[in-house]
Amino acid sequence: MSTTGTVAAADIETLAKQAKEQLDAHTYEIVQWHFHESTGAPFWLEKKKELKFDPLKEVKGFDDLKKFPLFEDDWLREGPVRKWVPKAYENKPTYVFETGGTTGQPKRRIVIDDFRIDYEMFSHTLPDKYFPKGANWLMLGPSGPRRLRLAVEHLCQYRGGICFCVDLDPRWVIKLIKKGWMEHLEEYKKHVIDQAVTILQSNNDIKCMFTTPKLLESLASRLEEDGTSIPESGITGIFSGGTEFTPQWTRFCIEEYFGGQPEQSGVYMTPTYGNTLMGLACSKPVTPEEGYKISYYAPQPRAATEVVNMDDHTQTVGYGETGRVKLYTMTKEFFVPGFLERDEGEREKPYATYPWDGVSGVRPYSRLAGGTTVGVY
Repeated sequence: MSTTGTVAAADIETLAKQAKEQLDAHTYEIVQWHFHESTGAPFWLEKKKELKFDPLKEVKGFDDLKKFPLFEDDWLREGPVRKWVPKAYENKPTYVFETGGTTGQPKRRIVIDDFRIDYEMFSHTLPDKYFPKGANWLMLGPSGPRRLRLAVEHLCQYRGGICFCVDLDPRWVIKLIKKGWMEHLEEYKKHVIDQAVTILQSNNDIKCMFTTPKLLESLASRLEEDGTSIPESGITGIFSGGTEFTPQWTRFCIEEYFGGQPEQSGVYMTPTYGNTLMGLACSKPVTPEEGYKISYYAPQPRAATEVVNMDDHTQTVGYGETGRVKLYTMTKEFFVPGFLERDEGEREKPYATYPWDGVSGVRPYSRLAGGTTVGVY
């Protein structure tokens, strides 16, 4: 190993140690907040009575969160939703956001400012060259009671732009898929893309966009049919997310839809991994040198992820090994002390910009995959 590499590795180790200390301190602060009678959410104050330990005394750092039982998503399906509002925030205007594509009783979480904070943090990771300040955005993704629409709109406004949105109901998409109404599905997709094309043709200086991989494909194909392309539409920065991101798809998208790497095409795409519970995990830069590998890093210390053993969620797997994604959310608005996602992937080493564990190769959890409908995502 070169001297430079050794120094870099040592630097990352030091940064990782500092990040762990920050995570431990933040964990302690958040647990004190959510379990103190004066500030905590009614749900956690009630749940404290069932626990076999005292969170206020026995949670000193992040590793102590393993004392909690797994967070159950059914808790988010049962009302009243106000049980999640911390006492300290009970008089603040509160949003309720639903998870994206499920049918039946949705999972709901309350939000006051978290979506703004999460996306302002994300904003600082975007290169201004491709996501220029003051540029307008297109939000080509799910609308309705979902965090994503308001979050992207806030991101755009935070960067000085105006956000244009489409109507898109992912639950209707999933119903069409389950019923096998593929002709209707294609028409609905066309309806959504028609809205996007109309917006892009409205001479409104739109340079940035959020969309999902499937919708990006559909938009690129439609523009090609019209004799134009993503670069010619004026789009220079694309923020996208979803388990559809694979190295193969990313390479195809960059080479075929954009016309090459950002230096040649003028179009930069950043993959993200996120959800209503966590916020946004950013990716390392995706490069041909690394085979277009996509590695995500949670927004510590406000959220953390682990890649855990499929049969024992208290144990992380080794670096490079496959496991299930376990999520922790720790903000003053919302606390999740360990939730097993419907995703799996490989554990990645800390990275200079994000000096904590990451996850790559994110895909639907193999033991559940048969029953998972990805839909527009």
